[in-house]
Amino acid sequence: MAAIPALKETYHLLKTRMDKAVEDFRDNLSAIRTGRASVHMLDQVKVAAYGTEMPLNQVGQISAPEPQLLLVQPYDTSLIVEIEKALRASQHGFNPQNDGKLVRVPVPPMTEERRKEVVKHLSKVLEEHRTGVRNVRRDGNELIKKATKDKKISEDEEKRSLEEIQKLTDDEIKRMEELCKAKEKEVMQV
Repeated sequence: MAAIPALKETYHLLKTRMDKAVEDFRDNLSAIRTGRASVHMLDQVKVAAYGTEMPLNQVGQISAPEPQLLLVQPYDTSLIVEIEKALRASQHGFNPQNDGKLVRVPVPPMTEERRKEVVKHLSKVLEEHRTGVRNVRRDGNELIKKATKDKKISEDEEKRSLEEIQKLTDDEIKRMEELCKAKEKEVMQV
């Protein structure tokens, strides 16, 4: 498909969009909690600061000095209460404590029930991203059919290109499934 001049741009557009979906999935995976503390666990936390919602990592420095503890050191100590509020409201169920300068976030060990919930959530996120990749495939198929209709490519080239897009879609979905399986294994590990 990339060898066909009329479809070269279409191929690169589709490949880029599919890669973005996989990268977004990878980012979502890093934010999902496993058994130990990770600074990426707080990537999705938004803090009400300066009249807007800001990512936590933009209002403070996050570190994981111990496997069961996260530290948030706000750049502006007046935001410490808002940071604490945002952490309590997050889906992780944290119980942060502050000493006026730092927010300590103990990361409790995950229960078996919580691990199963996380795996379910993981499956849901995977399905959303699969759908995103399939939507990119659908858009690509429409562009190829339009190119055939406009006589820019032959029917043989159309057939080959559609097969190539399907292969690309299958490869990207397989990559995401492998990432998901690895994360699932990590989550279920006690």
